[in-house]
Amino acid sequence: MEIRKSIETRIAVIYFLLLLFSVVAIANMVSVQQIKNVRWEQIAKNLKENTISISPNRGNICADDGSVLATSVPGYYVRIDLAAEGVKRVYANESDSLAFYLASFFKNGTRAWHKQKLDAAYKSGNRGFMLTPRKVDYQELQQIKKFPILRRGRFGGGLIVEQENQRVTPLGSLALRTIGDLNKGAYGGVHGNIGYTGLEGAYEQYLKGKEGVSYRENLSGRWVLRTEIEPQDGMDVITTINVKLQDITESTLYRNLVKNNADWGTAILMEVETGEIKAIANLGREKDIYTENYNYALGHAGCYEPGSTFKLISLMAAMEDGLVDTADVYDTGSGVWKYKGRTIYDSDYQYGGHGPMTVNEIFEKSSNVGVAKIITEAYEKNPRAFVDRVYGFGVNKPLGIELKGEGKPLFKYPGDSDWWGTTLAWMSYGYESKMTPLQVLTFYNAVANNGRMVKPRLVNEIRDNGILLKQFRTEVLNPMIVRKETLGKAQKMLERVCETGTGRSLQNPWFKIAGKTGTAQVATGQGGYQQGMYLASFAGYFPADNPRYSLIVTINNPRGGAYYGGSVAGPVFKEIAERVFAAKNLFEEVTDEPQVPEKLVHPKIKKSTPESIIQVARDLNILNFEAEPSSQIVSVTHDNDKLVVNEVETLEGRVPDVLGMGARDAVFLLEKAGLKVNINGVGKVLEQSLKANTALPAGGVIYLTLG
Repeated sequence: MEIRKSIETRIAVIYFLLLLFSVVAIANMVSVQQIKNVRWEQIAKNLKENTISISPNRGNICADDGSVLATSVPGYYVRIDLAAEGVKRVYANESDSLAFYLASFFKNGTRAWHKQKLDAAYKSGNRGFMLTPRKVDYQELQQIKKFPILRRGRFGGGLIVEQENQRVTPLGSLALRTIGDLNKGAYGGVHGNIGYTGLEGAYEQYLKGKEGVSYRENLSGRWVLRTEIEPQDGMDVITTINVKLQDITESTLYRNLVKNNADWGTAILMEVETGEIKAIANLGREKDIYTENYNYALGHAGCYEPGSTFKLISLMAAMEDGLVDTADVYDTGSGVWKYKGRTIYDSDYQYGGHGPMTVNEIFEKSSNVGVAKIITEAYEKNPRAFVDRVYGFGVNKPLGIELKGEGKPLFKYPGDSDWWGTTLAWMSYGYESKMTPLQVLTFYNAVANNGRMVKPRLVNEIRDNGILLKQFRTEVLNPMIVRKETLGKAQKMLERVCETGTGRSLQNPWFKIAGKTGTAQVATGQGGYQQGMYLASFAGYFPADNPRYSLIVTINNPRGGAYYGGSVAGPVFKEIAERVFAAKNLFEEVTDEPQVPEKLVHPKIKKSTPESIIQVARDLNILNFEAEPSSQIVSVTHDNDKLVVNEVETLEGRVPDVLGMGARDAVFLLEKAGLKVNINGVGKVLEQSLKANTALPAGGVIYLTLG
């Protein structure tokens, strides 16, 4: 009995203790939720009001050599807490002075107007009244901090400084659309600026960094900021863009768009072996000004019927299937062919056509009739085989490039509702299908790369504080698009276009170009074509015998009188290719002897210093010249195939003749003669206000017009 009683007593004690613990726990819960609710709300409020996010610095976007293409510069907005105790103590005495300083600094209103705004905000107890009508820089911020009331700082003068980094592009509009831009982010800017388009949007996760956290607390009456979590700055994105090549590409395209009065144009320069995009220019017209307003190179707005550049794909398909060879002959007649109720025309049909031609000649002269006859004869009974072969090249799929908004290629398929009896013929020379310029270039680049199709790439590396974090390698899309035999024939065909075909105007003395012209009518969107509106293009690579770069130029709706690919896009291709060839110093890589014209034509060289003349001759590889001048300014004359450098005599007391000279040499000569020089314009001297060889006026001024 005693043992039983002892056990019951122990159990009773345990139950009592558990009951007591439960009562205490419940009481504390009630206390926390009800009795001390106000205290916890106050703690939460203090945490919210005194916790401050620290914005990280956004990473840079750089060119292939590290040159900065996009970076962040801090800007500031200034507010005032008009309900702060420190402000209340001095507002009556200093608000008028603050209004005066604001009016003088921003010049956006009178002192009275600023005072009225401040008084209204003060009466309403505004805790964040905006003082700056615009974003100010760091130097301006330091001046504003010295204004009345504000000079007392955050807690004594209610000063609130909001930093917002501004994205800037140090190289101006260069590759601007590819770099991209920012928007205010989700929830109307609560989360700051985020990458929206281009590389800014594609690599947002690397560029944005991570926010830090700081906490404001009162220590013995003095407010201090304590950093709890340090911000992590964004990483740098190292692109494949080359600044020099980008400038060459963009400036050349711009001049030709203006010349041809076109709607828009794009040019893409790609490294053959790696797929690295070294330059990409996109210029569209807005209010008669060409700007980087859309990425026509890869976006939906640039996804058009490719026209004659597609003929290469068609003929390679037929050659790969063994259905045609370059020596086969087809009769193109008068350049007009009626096929299943519709008529196909060659571009020069009004001149009577070319009659029978080999496949090589058909491609060289870009005969629509010839290509349509080749493909229909080969695939009319089995059009699926043609489309399947085209699909096998991989051109029917988006490239999956890192930028958002890539246009989707469109190729009809037999059996689809929009496949007509004439589709095969029209598709063969670049109609009833759509591709972006970058997708066309990728195929041509594969031909240049001995059949190896690589994915175009815009980024090389991701770096964190200079340390390599991630490196991007060349991605192969198709290791061999066709047999070597087919590839060799295609390469020869492209070379012949630039030797004796529609691209013969692209020839130059230093290296060979391989490529294809393209001219396509632009569809209206309602099933027809807009009269007189064309898409001119040229796609190819150089040097043809040792391809280093592939390039495509596309110009939409040229209205300068010409509209064919060879006469509109061809000159742009040629100029870019020649300037890139010189800029990258590829002369030593040319395996064949230079194509020197039968009669050597020396360039016209203006008067300059002997050193400059000799340097120019060496740069142009002109070795046959005589130079024994003693004068500081010389001229150049031609003696058969030789350049002769002659002394230029300057008569004492007479105005020197500086027409045609560069600004530096002209200024040197004129100042040496005792004249003060005033220059207007850039380039060579077109006009001089004082006639050459007239008497020098005492203390005279000469005005030069350059151009």
